[in-house]
Amino acid sequence: MTPDPVIRPMRDADADEVLAIYQAGLDTEQASFETTAPNWADFTASKLPHLRFVAADAETGRILGWVAASAVSARPVYAGVVEHSVYVHPGCQAHGIGRALLAAFIAAAEKAGVWTIQSGVFPENAASLALHRALGFRAVGVRERIGRHHGTWRDVLLIERRSP
Repeated sequence: MTPDPVIRPMRDADADEVLAIYQAGLDTEQASFETTAPNWADFTASKLPHLRFVAADAETGRILGWVAASAVSARPVYAGVVEHSVYVHPGCQAHGIGRALLAAFIAAAEKAGVWTIQSGVFPENAASLALHRALGFRAVGVRERIGRHHGTWRDVLLIERRSP
């Protein structure tokens, strides 16, 4: 694995690797209420095309992680608010891949006029929370017992980053 991945726009050719990384994250039971990654058509239909990126190994081209955003609303007043997800291949975690992806995503989002990036994170997902805090996200609330996940009620910590 290269220490400095190439961050580039996500392409259709990345589908298998992106969805495999997504599924690996879901399999941890700490990433999402979802349990199965969607098919590529559904995945891409739910993501903003200009805010989807991958981290690729500079030598092999292998996908190491991805970040993507969805609009939170079709209402014009929320045009600058997105909800994002970031996933890193299990064998590449704790190597700065998530930080590189999220930093590039923040820069691209701000350039595109986004003023608020938000997400929901399980409070137990310490690595994700630490990554987000390091890049300027803050907790804005907790949705207690918002959903059942594998038979257990789960809280979701709402986080956001506001552009300066």
